[in-house]
Amino acid sequence: MVFVVAVGLVLLMVVRPSAASPSGSGAPGAVPSEGSADVGFARDMSVHHQQAVEMAFIVRDRTGDEDVRRLAYDIINTQANQRGMMLGWLESWDMPKTSERPPMEWMGHPVTPSDGSLMPGMATDTQLDRLRAADGKEAEVLFLRLMTVHHRAGADMAQAAAGAAGTDEIRSLAAGMARAQESEISLMADMLGARGAQP
Repeated sequence: MVFVVAVGLVLLMVVRPSAASPSGSGAPGAVPSEGSADVGFARDMSVHHQQAVEMAFIVRDRTGDEDVRRLAYDIINTQANQRGMMLGWLESWDMPKTSERPPMEWMGHPVTPSDGSLMPGMATDTQLDRLRAADGKEAEVLFLRLMTVHHRAGADMAQAAAGAAGTDEIRSLAAGMARAQESEISLMADMLGARGAQP
């Protein structure tokens, strides 16, 4: 865990833009505005990623299957690091990390949270309780199904940000996220099939 935190801090130092650097949104030193896709995506995807990390930690402790545990570790490491980058950018842009704005407003279709699910694809509190109560194959299948839905919505959000963002940082990160999550969706479909289950 110390290694993961150290890697995240190194990544933040490498990619975190300075206040005086070009942001990709226009003149040198420009930063995205409060209502921009860049700021909205960084906030919303940070929350989305946090739940993915939470679900991965849950299943890691509910199964001994090495393939599922390996996938969980990959999600924990990748999404925790990406979340750190996005929160770092918000700080460097002097933007609060939370907002009273509805989630997804930057995409043009704000959503109303329901049963703890703050955005499309996010698991509800009821679903998370079921995952915490499950063991073995039941936990694996439930995790893979929940994470598939989570990734699909995350990939949609990332594709939208890659097209709408004004900063190179968000465009690049979002495009890479979309590709990676589509790849993991395919992997999870195979893993569900191996367990005799459908997505």
